Amino acid sequence: ITKLGVRIEVLLNATTRRDEQGNIIGVVGIGQDITGRIAQEREYSKLIDSANAPIFGVDTNGCVNVWNICARKLVGYSTEEVMGHSLVQEFITNDYQASVQAVLDRALDGVETANFEFPLITKAGARIEVLLNATTRRNEHGKVIGVVGIGQDITGRIAQEREYAKLIDTANAPIFGVDTEGKVNVWNKCARKLVGYTPDEVMGKYLVEQFITDEFKTVVQAVLDQALHGAETANFEFPLITKAGVRLEVLLNATTRRDEQGNVIGVVGIGQDITGRIAQEREYSKLIDSANAPIFGVDTLGKVTIWNKNAHKLVGYSSEEVMGQNLVEQFISPEHRARVQGVIDQAIEGEETA
Repeated sequence: ITKLGVRIEVLLNATTRRDEQGNIIGVVGIGQDITGRIAQEREYSKLIDSANAPIFGVDTNGCVNVWNICARKLVGYSTEEVMGHSLVQEFITNDYQASVQAVLDRALDGVETANFEFPLITKAGARIEVLLNATTRRNEHGKVIGVVGIGQDITGRIAQEREYAKLIDTANAPIFGVDTEGKVNVWNKCARKLVGYTPDEVMGKYLVEQFITDEFKTVVQAVLDQALHGAETANFEFPLITKAGVRLEVLLNATTRRDEQGNVIGVVGIGQDITGRIAQEREYSKLIDSANAPIFGVDTLGKVTIWNKNAHKLVGYSSEEVMGQNLVEQFISPEHRARVQGVIDQAIEGEETA
């Protein structure tokens, strides 16, 4: 206590004092004012205890020496029940004891770990999933004195991910996913049936390099890259080669995949096998083009999209000369334009004319 009545905290080294004959004549004390450090430690302890995340600490022997309010609420054990006990041996499931111990050992060697997932067993016997950041704890001299772990309860998120994975796997559409490097990390049952490759044959492989035909590799990679930058693509057509060597036509919706912090972690593609539809369209085009009557077609804007051989022979214009041109404005005589446009408009509205 100072002359002014202020309490200060002192760290003392007490050394025996001797005379020239070696007789003890007193004690010399070398002190260090640690008032500020003690205040900081108390503030640090208060912050830890009131934090809205479970925080625990262990000493160099792996025994618990920090256990905050949130940890108590989450796991169910009081401070008295865990302090001085081995965290790994008494509170970690057997299948994770080695990996959790390795994380603690690395932190004790100064190598910290972020986003390590492991299970904790609550006092009630429930298993909870925890995401852990393990940080080395040091004293004022820089000496390692333990590890502090800041956790996050991700039990709900893990359950959602498992449900999500189940929905994907049982969907009646082929679904695949790639990570940020373009490597396959999702491959559902419908994709397996459609393409023929099992998950073991595709997981971790580059989708574009190994499963897309050469002429479509660049455009498919561009679609994935756009989705990795948040720009999603709908109704993109591309071919896939099955394990049996058959070419399939796929209509794809590429969706950006994000983690709980909103960071892009990959792309999910939901596909539709349109091989049969494409074959029908080609057959339809072939029948139209070889028909013995002139056939033309326009889109909703009245621009020519179909112009068969007989139309070419009859009118004289080639497909290249009419495709994309406005039929009424450019190929119908002025006095008939209104009537022809009326017929087209009625057909577009579903009212056909014979």
